[in-house]
Formats: sequence, structure tokens, C-alpha cells
Amino acid sequence: MSRFITEPEFSHDHPARIGVLLINLGTPDAPTPAAVKPYLRQFLSDPRVVEIPRLIWQVILRGIILNVRPGKSAHKYASIWSKEGSPLQVWTQKQLRLLKGYLGERLNAPLSFAVGMRYGEPSIAAGLDTLKAAGCDRILLMPLYPQYAASTTATACDAAFARLMRYRNQPALRTVRSFHDHPGYIAALVEQVRAHWAREGRADHLLMSFHGLPRYTLDKGDPYHCHCHKTARLLADALGLGEGDYTLAFQSRFGKAEWLKPYTADVLAKLGKAGVARLDVICPGFVADCLETLEEIAIEGKETFLTAGGGSFRYIPCLNDQSAWIGALADLVETELSGWLADDWQAEQAAGLARESRERARARGASK
Repeated sequence: MSRFITEPEFSHDHPARIGVLLINLGTPDAPTPAAVKPYLRQFLSDPRVVEIPRLIWQVILRGIILNVRPGKSAHKYASIWSKEGSPLQVWTQKQLRLLKGYLGERLNAPLSFAVGMRYGEPSIAAGLDTLKAAGCDRILLMPLYPQYAASTTATACDAAFARLMRYRNQPALRTVRSFHDHPGYIAALVEQVRAHWAREGRADHLLMSFHGLPRYTLDKGDPYHCHCHKTARLLADALGLGEGDYTLAFQSRFGKAEWLKPYTADVLAKLGKAGVARLDVICPGFVADCLETLEEIAIEGKETFLTAGGGSFRYIPCLNDQSAWIGALADLVETELSGWLADDWQAEQAAGLARESRERARARGASK
């Protein structure tokens, strides 16, 4: 059995295409313990996610966590699951369709698109295979993580590189590292908050909750913490917020080790005890609503705040299919494709096909 995957059938009559692979974290196939367990096994077995020595961690993971957590997680997923399926999957697929439409109107270029999830389906490998089958010899990886982290962006790229190791005819590859300070991304966040304020009125305080990471990641050189702070500062400045008008915090702590602080749950309890009358919460690190935003923040976070004595709790949805965000995403992709795109690609295509036709004719003549 060959270590290399059989290449898609090649045709000289079809010009090479450019592929764009949108990458997100992933989701179980269903909100059930049976579906959640393999998803968690894959996620928590990633050495970039959990950096405990593998042998020790696998004993803990398989002996305890995978026997307890799938049921609890499935219950949480069930609370946010829609008729269309997992919110993260639904929004990511919609972002793909809208991006395809935006770029189709802007660019006169042979583009193909696919989605790849780091954990679960469709996998990153499947997404790359789809683009290869479409004839793409250049592929842009677009991880949908605004702030770079080894446990998100880097592991997504790892999975893509691992798939390329199986290809005999590898495509050229580009990666988007981060867009935490991209003007279009910040402008989309600003528009999301202002639209919310226009409907609901301005809050007394804005909490910006980012996904947490173990503290040691910062100490070892991961730039995620700094990226989050820059995003928060740019968003606050654009909204005209002073230091006392907003708080940055980190959610989703797992285990007993110290994580990046302050913890979102602690901040919510503190703001509730302080009697904040109207609190808005936004999650700038997520571009699509998912378990961490819809359940952990909009449900659990709200309960924490209200139980502590807070007034009105208002969750501001992620960017999802907001037009400003899709426009910013299109800008990001177009910028990263610079040099691969050509206004006169159709002329180049025609010339290339003509050359190939002549070469085939000469080859046929030589074989007679």
C-alpha cells in the first residue's frame, strides 16, 4: 500500500484553480454522549491542546475524562443545538457561501472553496482533498481564529501540513497567521456593538470575554494573550470607552492549573456583586457562535451574573453572517492571495490551453 494518496485525474483542458480553505475548531456530529466522546477524544489528545506528557495524560483522559465528560458536554450541546445542526457548523458553512459570493463579484479568478474542521467533520484533510479534486494547485489556509495561539491556529496548520505529506503532487500553500488587529475585523466588531446599543440602549459596562489558555503558554512565548489585549484596546478605543467602561477576561478554564486571568466567571460575579445594572458581553475571539458563547456565556455566564446580584445581562452575538465581517473576511483573503491573482487570467488560461493543445498534437505526431 502506497504511503501517497492517488492523485485526482488530471486534464489539460482544465486550468489550475486557487483554493481557499476556511478552518474552524469543529463540533460533534450530534448533541449526544456517543457523538461527543470521539470528538473530545480527538480534541483532548492533541498535544498542542494538552501539553501534559502523553502517557500520563492518556491514562487520565481514557480512564476518567472520557467516561464522565461526554454526558455533561452533550447536555450543554443539546441546549444550543438548532434544527439545522451545530451553530458553529451552520455559521461556518454560511460564511463560506457568503465569502464565495463576495469574492465571485470582486474577482475574475478561478477560485474554489471548502471548509475544514480541526476536530470532527468535515476534516481539514477532507477539505484539502476537495480542493485538490477541483484542480487547485495553490491553496490558502484561512483559520478563523483572530488571535493566534499554538492550540488553535498552529494545530490547524499542523493538520494541513500532515495531509500534504500524503500528496505526491503538493499544491503551493499559504497560511493566515492572525487578524486580531485587522481594521476590517475591528470595524465589524464595532458595528456589532453599536447595532446592539441602537436596539437595546447602551450598557453600563462591556465585558470582552476571550477563550482562556493555561498561564504557561504566555510564559513560553505564545502571543495569544497580547493579541487579545490589542483587540480589546482597539475595540474599546473605537467605541470611545474609558478604562473603567470595559473589562477583558478569559473563559473556558479547564483543570486545576492557573490559566490566563482574570477569569470570566470571577469577573461576572464581581460585576454582579457591584450591582451593575446593565451588562453587555461580547466574545471577540469567536467569529461564529458556538458552545463557548451560546451556552457558557449566554446561559451559564448570565446565571452567574444574576445570581451575584447583577441587573440586566445582554449577550452580543458573534459576527456570524454580518455583512461587515464577511466583507472584512473577503478583504483578508484577497490580500493573502496577492500574486496568485491576475486580472488577465482568462487570457493566460487561453494561451496555456493553446500551448498544451499544440504539445499534445506534437506528441501524437511523434508517436506515429
